[in-house]
Amino acid sequence: MSNRNQLRQALRRQRCALSEAERRHASLQLCEHVATSRLFVNSHRIAFYLPNDGEIDLQPLIEYAWQTGKQCYLPVIGPRNSRRLWFLPYAPHSPLWTNRFGISEPLHHPGERRFKPHALNLILLPLVAFDANGNRLGMGGGFYDRTFAFLTHRRIWHRPRLLGTAYQFQQQASLPVYPWDVPLDGIATEQGIIRV
Repeated sequence: MSNRNQLRQALRRQRCALSEAERRHASLQLCEHVATSRLFVNSHRIAFYLPNDGEIDLQPLIEYAWQTGKQCYLPVIGPRNSRRLWFLPYAPHSPLWTNRFGISEPLHHPGERRFKPHALNLILLPLVAFDANGNRLGMGGGFYDRTFAFLTHRRIWHRPRLLGTAYQFQQQASLPVYPWDVPLDGIATEQGIIRV
């Protein structure tokens, strides 16, 4: 087992061991930091995620985004042979279903418009570990790195912005970097936002 997998398993266990009160407190703190950030305020089309496996919950921020007229989206996993994400609109009464990984996502109807990531301003994404340089360790499927690989080729125009979300204890001194890893623009935790 690689060090990466051992770290992933240890942090997932720690994340899942948090009490409901600890989760709620961290969620509210993180959402408050993001809601008042210039990055969030200046973004109109924002992608969120619904928590799974102990990930920090963004529901208070999603509800605030709805109240302030922002367009909200959720990631949708493509067909089995695709390892990329698409994004569908997410409104208060959007029907959801559970995908093959047990994650809730909007129900997609044939012919319904799916949004590519470059159409969005800001994407909030979950992670298992991060460092101060914007490196992210995810769940290991590579969906986010494949989806945002196009950002590594951009020199001037940089959209969407990628903001990782996590509990502060998930920060590591450093993470190994691989050629396919797409760095984050920042990380939000219950203690604040780290800009990269």
